[in-house]
Amino acid sequence: MTQSPTPIHDAVREHYAERVKKSAPCCGTDSCCAPENNLYPADLLTAVPPEIANTSYGCGDPITLASLQTGQTVLDLGSGAGLDCLLASKQVGAEGRVIGVDMTPEMIERARANAKRVNAANVEFRQGYLEDLPVEPNSVDVVISNCVINLSPDKAKVFAEIFRVLRPGGRLAVSDIVTDGELPEEVKTSLSAWAGCVAGAVDAKEYIAMMEAVGFADISIQPVYFDKETVDDALRDMNLDLSAHPKESIYKTVYSAKITARKG
Repeated sequence: MTQSPTPIHDAVREHYAERVKKSAPCCGTDSCCAPENNLYPADLLTAVPPEIANTSYGCGDPITLASLQTGQTVLDLGSGAGLDCLLASKQVGAEGRVIGVDMTPEMIERARANAKRVNAANVEFRQGYLEDLPVEPNSVDVVISNCVINLSPDKAKVFAEIFRVLRPGGRLAVSDIVTDGELPEEVKTSLSAWAGCVAGAVDAKEYIAMMEAVGFADISIQPVYFDKETVDDALRDMNLDLSAHPKESIYKTVYSAKITARKG
């Protein structure tokens, strides 16, 4: 099966291509993914130069969550400029291997340049879609991702692909945006809100159900709630008129989560 791009894929790709060209965060100057929000422990980021450490487009720290071990093969979904791959490469060591997959050519180019800069010989980047991963079946020990699965228009396919490429007993450790309830229709149908990591977020119960449907076990979702300023910045960046909806409901609906599971 070869994945064909959808309007959502195109909008997301264009959004992140522009962001990496401008070295801007993913969804607003002071949003959840801005480097000054210190998503990672400071000692973890010392493994890479500051310019690379400040190219996070995520909403959390999947590296710490994954508890990676020497010699493991790690797959990063939506690897962006390569930060999580480079951090993972230090933890799995020369005996391990890290594969980053991203659909945006500009991100792949930047990631490869960053890997070359730090001599990360155990890292490679492949262009592709999360719904059709260019990765062999049963070949990966750990799948990580940082605020990317929510961007997919077909998350069920993404989870099926993750399950396919993981070895038996392999683990999933991702940071992602989920919801507790329904988002306003204006948000769900906005392409800018899709690219901003909000419109594509689904209810945590639905997220779990899709994972269970393909065979994942030991599923855990730990919420990390945003402050109001963070949500305000993200919504402002999307230029949506949400005057008909109380902001309090949006603050309580959208949150980041630490998500783990195991291939049974």
